[in-house]
Formats: sequence, structure tokens, C-alpha cells
Amino acid sequence: MRKDIPSLGVLQAFEASARLQSFSRAAEELALTPSAVSRHVAALEDRLGVALFVRARQRLALTDTGRSYAARIRLHLEQIERDTQEIRVGRDEGYVLHLAVVSTFCTQWLIPRLPQFAALHPRITLNLSVRSEVFAFDESGFDAAIYYGDRLWPDTQGGMVLPEGPCVPVCSPAYAAAHALHDEQAWLHCPHLTLASRANAWRGWYAECGWHYTLNASRGPRYELFSMVMAAAAAGLGVGLVPQLLAQESLDSGRLVPAHPQVLAGEQGYWFVQPQHRPGAEALRAFRDWLWAQV
Repeated sequence: MRKDIPSLGVLQAFEASARLQSFSRAAEELALTPSAVSRHVAALEDRLGVALFVRARQRLALTDTGRSYAARIRLHLEQIERDTQEIRVGRDEGYVLHLAVVSTFCTQWLIPRLPQFAALHPRITLNLSVRSEVFAFDESGFDAAIYYGDRLWPDTQGGMVLPEGPCVPVCSPAYAAAHALHDEQAWLHCPHLTLASRANAWRGWYAECGWHYTLNASRGPRYELFSMVMAAAAAGLGVGLVPQLLAQESLDSGRLVPAHPQVLAGEQGYWFVQPQHRPGAEALRAFRDWLWAQV
């Protein structure tokens, strides 16, 4: 028996009060009396030994601890609601998966393949949200994640979907025609479009070329996403260093061209993970198996 876990009714009373900033409105939502809601919240505060609300006259405000706890409890309640709904409605109504993804990999690699998944599993709905940093599943509401890295996150299970592969310098056809980019001297005043989270990538590429890494190369415009780097390169703003895996469609269409034959070897890859302590619903297993089959 898990004696340290408050009852579901107490947690629902607290979450509703926190969200609605009112015991009365929470009572209406939960079909309880305001005094019952107030007693539930007071019992929770006594159990935790901390104040969750500041009560001043007719106003109800969360403390910092209360705000943080409410956000986490809300996610757990939403997960319980989703799990219950999934079982209640059954297969005929379908399933919903909430996945965290990295942006450019999702738009350039995953989404173009999703029509096949939709055809195989028409009753599974995928909700995709961008997350680029490690997060705790218990506080997120996500069923799984696809991210860029070199290992599994702590307390997760899964594996690498595919390695990133080499990064290639790319630019627009017009930019390539106007600059002799095979010559080291031509790069001295060439804007180097850089992914902000990989500020040293150009340094590594210069080392592979055997060239001197210049001050100009280190001062190139920086972008948050590879999709931004590719858009800037296609617009003629300079040369971007991007994974060939993500740039392949633009290279095939001629929107981008290789600016130089030298590539920079990739060391990491794209991973699929789910919580270690959760086996995952049938829909998640179907998506995971389909994902592995793609590679």
C-alpha cells in the first residue's frame, strides 16, 4: 500500500483550486461544496507540511511551492485521464500518442514518412511537440521522445533510430555560382551560417580541410534550428553546415547545392526513448515497431 500518496479526490480538489484560483469554482467543477474542497486542500497542506496557497480575504493565490506542485499534479491527472479514456473507449475509437521531437528531424525525416504509419494505423493519432532538451517524463505528459544525442536518457528505455551521418556545407546555386568556394581564399569573407548549439562545428570542418580556422568563420550568423540554417543558405545568406540526412530533400530538388566536397563526420544520432518504468500502451508499441522498421 502506498501510504505517502494523497487520495485522488484530494489531489483533484487541489489541482482544480489551483487552476481556477477559487475554492468555490473548484467545488462547482467537482460537484462538491466549497467547504469540502477547502478541507481537502487544508488536509493536503497538513500532510505535506507546507502552505500551497496564500489566503487573503476573498483572494486565493498559490505559493511558489503550490504552483510547482500543481503543475506536476496536473500532468499526472491528465495522464490518468488519457489512460482511462483509452481503455474506456477501446480500439474502435482509437488512441492518442503524445511525442516530443526535435524540430528539423521531425519535419525533414519523420513527417514525410508518417502517411505510411497513418495508413497502417488509422486509429492512432500522433501529437508532436518540439523539445530539444532532456526532460523528466513523469512531469511532461509525453508518452515517448525522439531526440538528438549519444546515449539513452536516465531512467528510459529505447535505442538509436539512426545515426546522423556526415554534415555537409551547403548554399544556394546562385551563391555557389558567384563564389569560387573550392578555393580557401574565397571562404575568408563568406558568411558561415551556424547552428547555435553546435558553435564549434565549423572549426571541426576546417580541421578536416586542413585549413586555418578564421575569425570570420567564427562570427557567422547563428540560428536555433537546422531548418533555419537551410532556409538562410537557400536565401543566399551564406554557407550552412548541416547533416546530409536533413538536407537531402533540398539537395535533390536543387534548392541547395554542396558548397565543397569536404564533409564533417557525425558522432551522434537520433534516439527513441520511453519511460523505463512504463511498458507503454498498445499504440506506443505499434509506433515504436513501425519506427524501427523504417531503419
